[in-house]
Amino acid sequence: MIEEKILALGIELPNAPRSAGSYVQVAITGNLVFVSGQLPAEPGSIPMQIKFKGKVGKDISLEEGQEAARLCTINALAQLKSALGSLDKIRKFVKVSGFVNCDASFRNHPQVINGASDFIVQLFGEKGRHSRSAIGVNSLPLDSAVELEFIVEI
Repeated sequence: MIEEKILALGIELPNAPRSAGSYVQVAITGNLVFVSGQLPAEPGSIPMQIKFKGKVGKDISLEEGQEAARLCTINALAQLKSALGSLDKIRKFVKVSGFVNCDASFRNHPQVINGASDFIVQLFGEKGRHSRSAIGVNSLPLDSAVELEFIVEI
């Protein structure tokens, strides 16, 4: 059971926060689930408190960027659990889209998003292997360092 694996790592999934705008956090169509962009917010913080802010490679290190991507993943898993009732309903991670807040000289976007990809594979094994985009941007909501979107199959 995936949730037991998560707990064994000392991670407690937070309650999934509601959307902060005119969108839904999770949209399900057929056997695909789309998770809206998730930020590296402190679990359970209301109002949302971003743990990793600023530009990766300038304000925070590459390693902190990877931690931010992992925290985005934890928040996305909380959204999936809320929408599906159980993470065990996930058959496959299809795609992860990662956005890295950085300046134009930063080139290590894939390494930052590896913080999410490696964590997903650690939890889900082969079901966690996915296609991916890792994109550098000059800003993200709430000065977040990273934002992630997921597509999963149920």
